[in-house]
Formats: sequence, structure tokens, C-alpha cells
Amino acid sequence: MMINQDKFIPGLELSERFYQEAVKPILAARFPDLAYSAALIGPGSEVLGFDTPQSTDHDWEPRLLLFLSEADYAARRDEIDDAMRRESPGEFLGWPARFGRHEDGTAALDEDAAEHGVRMFTVRDFFTGYLAWDPDLELRAVDWLTFPEQHLRSIVSGHVFHDGLGQLEPIRARLRYYPHDVWLYLLAAQWRRIAQEEAFMGRCGQVGDELGSRLVAARLVRDLMRLCFLMERQYAPYIKWLGTAFAQLACAAHLAPTLMRALDADSWQEREKHLSAAYESVARMHNGLGITEPLPTQVSQYYTRSFLVIHADRFVDAIRAAITSEEVLALPPNVGAVDQFVDSTDVLGDPAQSSRLRPMVSST
Repeated sequence: MMINQDKFIPGLELSERFYQEAVKPILAARFPDLAYSAALIGPGSEVLGFDTPQSTDHDWEPRLLLFLSEADYAARRDEIDDAMRRESPGEFLGWPARFGRHEDGTAALDEDAAEHGVRMFTVRDFFTGYLAWDPDLELRAVDWLTFPEQHLRSIVSGHVFHDGLGQLEPIRARLRYYPHDVWLYLLAAQWRRIAQEEAFMGRCGQVGDELGSRLVAARLVRDLMRLCFLMERQYAPYIKWLGTAFAQLACAAHLAPTLMRALDADSWQEREKHLSAAYESVARMHNGLGITEPLPTQVSQYYTRSFLVIHADRFVDAIRAAITSEEVLALPPNVGAVDQFVDSTDVLGDPAQSSRLRPMVSST
């Protein structure tokens, strides 16, 4: 089911209204003593605020997550589910709220169907499933490194409509951003990615490999963008929304046009000019963080070759020297987090898979 632009309601607004106008009254009337939390966090473009009318063509309906205590989940989940199935409106603001499914996955209004938009969890089960992490445990550096950034962003984005359990908001606060020395470790690892390839764009072009030169330039642009997310202490979303989220960063106004020109360039020499300008911008951003002594912000020749680079390894070394946490210093140098060394959606989209990489980034 799709709707016209003038009727579109952003998913977060739709979800909050669904809670306030449909779900909350049922809970208040039928379960007045129930302690619960209600939110829209986790997967979905609407959680990130990036949904558009196109988003409504599949898996779109008024929905929210309802969190219950361990005891209430075991004892009352079925009763609450039955109340939602029987008493929630069949339609809400023009959308099916009790529904079946078309073959294409879109919701179809069916007031007698058992499926509704309220999914129930315990807090522990949600986070164990979504991050492969028990929120009752301390966060270790290795945990941070195997949480996909998209998942972290979708936890701290979204809205908590009611936190009667008093657990969701404290957990979201814990996950707001990386601890300082973990952040430094990730910054160093991201600069290292740039160091490894910054001379290759020109080298490919020099030997007439225009396709290779463009490919390396595109990889460097992506690495620079992800470096900017780290510098501005924002979790990066997955590739579909990377450019959209980048446009919201403070640096995007001056840096995005430069990166676009690098991608649009017709020669490696022109590409180098724009990448050089981007390198110098992010080098100035680094110095503005004040985490190391000021480093040179101008590109220069790569050894005896004519290619212009920022010599990103200088930033790697300086940032690593600023790390004081013994736990972080014991991590494998420059490996980074899962998003920095894995490029598989099947791994990054499945916490059970990414958590299996903990031995790779662990110091033990």
C-alpha cells in the first residue's frame, strides 16, 4: 500500500500517535497496574527519520515496541496480545492496524486478523537479540567494536514514548556514543584505512587504469565520510542512508561539494586536486578536536613520487599515542570495529554473526 505525498505521515509521528491514541488507552483500561515501556527503536528507516512515501510500499503500518518486565512477559503477554488483537482499531489514520499480508509484504486491512503493530519484548531479550549483548552486563571495549554502527544509531535514534520500567532511557544513555579511548582507537583505525590507499588513486591513473582510479577514489570518499562521522561523534548508518546522514553533519556544507567533484572528475589529476582539498579539510577538523598536538594540514608528495597525499599515518600514530586505557591499548592495532573491516550486509545486519568476531578484536 502506498500513499500520496500530501497524506504521508512520518513513521515516528505515526508510531507515537498510535501509542497515545490507540495502545495507551487499551493498556490503561485493561491493565491499569501494568508497568511497561513503549518505544520505536531498532530496525526501520522511519526510526532514523529517513522515511519517505516510498517507504510505505512494504512493511509499513502503525507499530511500536512494548517492553514488559520478565514476570509480566511470562504471565501476561498472551492476555495483552489478545487485547490488542480484539480492541485495537482495524485502521489508524488510514493505515491497517490489524492486518494480514499481501504477497508483496504490504499490510492488508483485516479486522479479524491476529497480526497487529504491537511487538512485545523484555528489555533483556530485545538487546540480546538486537546487539547480542545483555544490558545487565558491563560494556567492554570488544563489545563496542562488534556492535554494527547502524544498530547503535537505530537504538539512540527513534523515540521512547513511555519508560515506565525505567530501563530504556538509561540503556540508551549508555549507548549514546563510544567511550573516549574506544573513539580514539576507531579514529586511528579509520585514518589507517586512508593511509593504506591514499596513493593508489594517482598510481592507477598514471598507468592508464581509469576505472581503477575511479574505484579507489570512491573508496577514499567513503572512508573520508566515515571519518567525519567519527570526528563529529555520530554513528554512521548503513550504505543506503550514508549520504543522507552525512548531509546532516556540520562539515557537509563545505566538504560534500568537494567530495562530489572528486567523484565527478574526468582525470586522475583533477580527482587528486579535489581529494587533496578534502584531505586538508579533514586534517583541519582533526586539529580542531584537540586530541593530539596540531599536525600538518597540507598535502605533500608521496615519497619520491608526484602523487599528493595527506600522509595519514601521521594521524594514526598521534591518535594512538593519546590512548591511555590499558584495555584499549591491548586491542590489535588498527583493526578497528566491525564496520571498518567487514563489508558484508549479512554480517553487519546480524548481531549473532558480528558478535562471533569478538575473538578477532579481543586482546585475549
